[in-house]
Amino acid sequence: MDLYLEARRYLHAHQVPGASIALPPVEEREVMEEDVFQEEAVSPLNAESVDFPDIPTPCTPEEMLETRLVVLKGILASEEVYLMELDALLMPMKALRASAGTSQPVLSSQQIQTVFYQVPELREVHQNFFSSLKTRLSAPCQTELSGEEGTGTRLTHFHLEVGDLFLKVVNQIGLYGGFIENYEKAVDIVRKCTQSDPRFRTLAERMMANNGADKARTKYTFEALLYKPLDRVTKTILALQELLKSTPEEHRDFVALQEALRLSRSFLSGVNESSQCKREVTLSHGMRRQLMRDSFVVDASEGELRHLFLYTDLLLCTRFKHAAWGKQSQYRFCWYLPLAGLRLHCVLYQQRPPDIHVRLQSIRTKMHLLRKQLQQNMKGPRSQTLAGRNRKKLEQMELMLLTHSPVHRLELHSPSGKSQTLLFSSLYELEEWREAIHKLTKDNIETVPPDLLTLTSACVKLRMTQQPPLHSSKPGDDEASLCGTLSVVIHSASGLQQPACVYVCVEVDGFEFYDKQAQTHSLLHSLNPHWDQELSFQVDGAEKMMVLCVNRSDEHEDTVLGKTTVKLECTTLSERWRRQTLQLGQVEVTLSLKFSPHQLEPPSSPAQQSPVFSVSIETVAQQEGVLVPHLVQCCVTEVERRGMDEVGIYRVSGTTSDVRILKAAFDSNLREAVTKIRRAEVNAVSGVLKLYFRELPEPLIPSELFQSLTRALDIQDSDSRLVSMLSLLQSCPDTNRHTVLYLLHHLQRVAGRQEVNKMSLLNLATVFGPSLLRPPVAEHGHDGPSVDISQEVVVQVQVVFCYLQCSHLPAALTFLPHDAHADADAEAEAEEQTTHM
Repeated sequence: MDLYLEARRYLHAHQVPGASIALPPVEEREVMEEDVFQEEAVSPLNAESVDFPDIPTPCTPEEMLETRLVVLKGILASEEVYLMELDALLMPMKALRASAGTSQPVLSSQQIQTVFYQVPELREVHQNFFSSLKTRLSAPCQTELSGEEGTGTRLTHFHLEVGDLFLKVVNQIGLYGGFIENYEKAVDIVRKCTQSDPRFRTLAERMMANNGADKARTKYTFEALLYKPLDRVTKTILALQELLKSTPEEHRDFVALQEALRLSRSFLSGVNESSQCKREVTLSHGMRRQLMRDSFVVDASEGELRHLFLYTDLLLCTRFKHAAWGKQSQYRFCWYLPLAGLRLHCVLYQQRPPDIHVRLQSIRTKMHLLRKQLQQNMKGPRSQTLAGRNRKKLEQMELMLLTHSPVHRLELHSPSGKSQTLLFSSLYELEEWREAIHKLTKDNIETVPPDLLTLTSACVKLRMTQQPPLHSSKPGDDEASLCGTLSVVIHSASGLQQPACVYVCVEVDGFEFYDKQAQTHSLLHSLNPHWDQELSFQVDGAEKMMVLCVNRSDEHEDTVLGKTTVKLECTTLSERWRRQTLQLGQVEVTLSLKFSPHQLEPPSSPAQQSPVFSVSIETVAQQEGVLVPHLVQCCVTEVERRGMDEVGIYRVSGTTSDVRILKAAFDSNLREAVTKIRRAEVNAVSGVLKLYFRELPEPLIPSELFQSLTRALDIQDSDSRLVSMLSLLQSCPDTNRHTVLYLLHHLQRVAGRQEVNKMSLLNLATVFGPSLLRPPVAEHGHDGPSVDISQEVVVQVQVVFCYLQCSHLPAALTFLPHDAHADADAEAEAEEQTTHM
């Protein structure tokens, strides 16, 4: 059935003006209606164009009635804003008419008639609808029905009828037909007069309207206000859809709302595509709407891959739909957000659920096997068919990885209260999107809302990213691609404007068989941070490496200070270290690279991280390739970041459950532990640090030094006593010595804030003394000298207190110097190959 023709007959029968509108071809009408207005393609509650609050999908009749009331209140609020916008548009009409009779008119009478054509009539229609709807919604609130609890309210909502009001508005929808036909002429006059007449330009740039419940003043362009009636047609359809969805079928409004929705859909399908003037619109300051960037991202609300388009004034999220053979592919509209006033918030490295880890590893293993089969280059028609199937499977699995592997969040918050969250696998890509959006959100002037139909349909032609970035779909070039181990040592950074707690993140591309992202551990506030930390990647088909310098600004959001890319080529990489200096904005990062080509083993199950608690500190340090275990560095960094002013820090422990959770995290996954520690109570962080030293199988200060330190305490001369004690500390193994020094320097900084945190050097020595130093345990069968426990505690506290009082403690190293194991020739060659990029 031709709904549009039926709508025209209905409008003619009711003598509605403007019903005679040009009929687009049947094929176009079918595409338009299928493209945008199917319920599965448009979710009005998620659409920015409808000002509804976020409400759950109703299930029971009672919930439907409650939701229906919320929707009606949302429609009422939206109508109030629309009336204010129409008032703002009509405000200059009286002054323009007055000037038309003078010798120097701003606009002629004919031009005024064209610019404001049908606007007063539209305002009158919506004013009547608004007043009637407001009266209907107010009446039930004053009615109290007797009966069981809750029954009165439900019956009141059930007997609320508004279908006739919506049907009345749709019966006058022909007014919009006349407005649409005249729209291009009106906009043309506004544009020409804005350019030629400074009086009109001043008027057009100062149009204001109250907007929203808080009645905040919003600045509009003349053209933006002229577009409001066009946008209202789409809003009406979306509002009717949502209202009908929350209206029970047995309600007396149901049939009337169905009819209103059917007629309004039919009307729009007949005029929307013919409105060519909306395809290219002028934004504020004369800028034209352009496509700036697009790529595939994951929509967090649905967990699905989406194609995101960034225009000069809005973000458009779509779902790409492959069409059947012989037909054109289409895009389904998901949501859009205007850029004006849009706020961004980044969350890096969110934690994945354990089941996702297992699922991703299974996919990676299957992908690796398929890749090996494709590399065998089997011949024959049957082999080619099998290879085609394997290639298709490989692409599908890579799509699954793209969907489930993202760990970085970009949250988008609109001034209207709508929010969307996007997920990214690559921190580099997230930062590119954040920068691009941020540059376009500086101008808060309201721009022309999009015609969702035209904009979404144009995505097929405008998209720059033709398909998701699948490495498996690229032509194979095994000789040029990297296959093996890429090692990166991050040495240091310079160029910081002020001391900061920074770390360096490195990413590589290629197949997703192995982890493609690693980072150094953040250091305490430093102007010239040094890491000398090695990161290793198993790469297959890698072509580039991304390097980012990130500042841990606060506990909520990290800030990228700079980023760059490095092209990976077999001709420039070798098995010897090559030092480079990269420019990341204002920051320079010095690193070394080497590449060892070899056949890769299939990705195995995620190796269980060796525990760190109750394990020799030397063993932990060797496993991590450091001098001070990462747990100690992380806890100290976190305490210094937000616990220095905490009263009783290290004396008041966190809750047992919180400390136990952090302990389990450090024993299983360091990256997740770092994420959790930033959200944990700072007293739980200090508690897990104390627990680590307390559970060491051997004390941090070796037990064999206990008696020597006891004798050193008896030395009367303070200088000689300190020299003796520092000499004993110097005799400790490297890991123990540097960890002790690292901790002592930290505790001295804590005591420097004792007027706030009430933790003096003696208090700290009392807390840590028994954990850091213990007397030797008597061997089995040997009766050693009896030890007075009270005297033992005194010695433990006094030793740590004496060290804390030293004002010139040696510096602590946290990482082994990277070149310590390299021979002189290799070091010389590495220096010769130093480059500056």
